[in-house]
Amino acid sequence: MPELPEVETVKKGLEPYLEEAIIKDVRLNRKNLRFDFAKNFTSQLRKQQIKSLSRRGKYLIFSLKNDMNFLVHLGMSGNFIIIKNNDAYRKIKHCHVEFLLTTKEGEEYRLLYIDPRRFGFMELFTKQSENKFLQNLGVEPLSNELNAQYLAKQFFAKKSEIKSALLNQKIIAGLGNIYVCEALWRAKIYPREKIAHLVKKNYQPTKKLEKLSSAIKEILAKAIKAGGSTISDFHSVNEQSGYFQHYFAVYNRAGEKCSRKKCNAIIVKISQGGRSTFFCPKCQKP
Repeated sequence: MPELPEVETVKKGLEPYLEEAIIKDVRLNRKNLRFDFAKNFTSQLRKQQIKSLSRRGKYLIFSLKNDMNFLVHLGMSGNFIIIKNNDAYRKIKHCHVEFLLTTKEGEEYRLLYIDPRRFGFMELFTKQSENKFLQNLGVEPLSNELNAQYLAKQFFAKKSEIKSALLNQKIIAGLGNIYVCEALWRAKIYPREKIAHLVKKNYQPTKKLEKLSSAIKEILAKAIKAGGSTISDFHSVNEQSGYFQHYFAVYNRAGEKCSRKKCNAIIVKISQGGRSTFFCPKCQKP
């Protein structure tokens, strides 16, 4: 599933094409993705000018000049690609939505939404505060709001395991399985550690929690710089693969040696909440 770095990579790739562009036409190649499209989806978007594109957690938000917005979640395999309209048009498999765009310079492009597994979705809305997918999201992990003190406040006297807590979008928006595994390895925290153990009795964070807040920011920044991670079918809007997967310390490396200096332990894989967790049993002791 695309996580924050992959969604941010898509956003950065789309921005040069979408700024002040006019949505000349919209074509739906099926009536639904994960959910049915709104009956007025195409009519609300046709002839509208795009004001901005933003990201909130794992969601892309297209804001229009008429104060309408539409939200996109990429699901498990969703992605966008850009095709110049004067190029030979090519039929692409699993293309479910097509936008015909005219840029402020007058150039025409096709913006195609591709989603083999159809777990993504698109929804029209007016106010973010009233959108059910956005209104309860936690802090952005790359913002100043995410720090050790914030985590200590969220974790105090709670019984959850640290990995499950980090995947809770109501606490931190945008983290997913890959980067949580990597951040916990960097901070040397056991994935099943109870979050209450990472907070002192006076509500202050432990040193491990301070390392974790820094590790989250570092791992996400490096992944964004690398264009995200391509494990199966993720790619940028220009159809380039990400390459952060080449720098994984633990994710998908079960049976291999830990890459930390002076540690030759073997990476192990366990299951937590239906997801695979990868960690080093020597670096990340309970």
